[in-house]
Amino acid sequence: MARRDVLTRDSIVAATREMLRTTDLEQVSLRKLAAELGVTAPALYAHVRDKEDLLRAVAELGFDDLVARMEAVESADPLERLRGYGHAYVDLALSDPEVFRVMFLYRPADIEVPEIDNTLPAATAAFALPGAAVAEAMANGSIHPGHDLLRVALALWATNHGVASVLLLGARGGEVIIPGDFAHLVDDVIDTTLAGLAAPPAPAAGDPAGQSSSA
Repeated sequence: MARRDVLTRDSIVAATREMLRTTDLEQVSLRKLAAELGVTAPALYAHVRDKEDLLRAVAELGFDDLVARMEAVESADPLERLRGYGHAYVDLALSDPEVFRVMFLYRPADIEVPEIDNTLPAATAAFALPGAAVAEAMANGSIHPGHDLLRVALALWATNHGVASVLLLGARGGEVIIPGDFAHLVDDVIDTTLAGLAAPPAPAAGDPAGQSSSA
């Protein structure tokens, strides 16, 4: 195959993202990518160290895309922004399922997993936006201020991720089929979660405040 353009890191990452639209993550390799680009595999190593380096670059672009989608959500109401962020998250997952999968090989720095070195600054930036909206919602009382901010942000992150994962059950070969019954799933799940967060947190197990008094 003839070489398409001058080989650059950006062109390699772009080709990888395109390959992921029709190929499972496990099937992506530098050898296949080199064949797609019309170069030898060693030529790629002038621009990417290895497959891990390449996947990090793909994930970084994915999170940059997520941040852009979130920043396009405009509302003075932090709960409306959180709903919009949920839709942005799920929409990204449905538009690029395998890129979405690559993105979540990495984590925001706010989530501590000391044994695994997989933090990504772009993931941290994506986590910061809903975190700021949560802080505003706690300040105005629409999320009960007794909750822990990080735990709330993680709960909403997990909520969005869970909805995306359920909807991606209908993904095959780069196409996503969503049953009509699932059309309102994003709003239903997010609104249920936010309604629960408006209430004070339940007492922790063993907390005397959570134990009923005996007569």
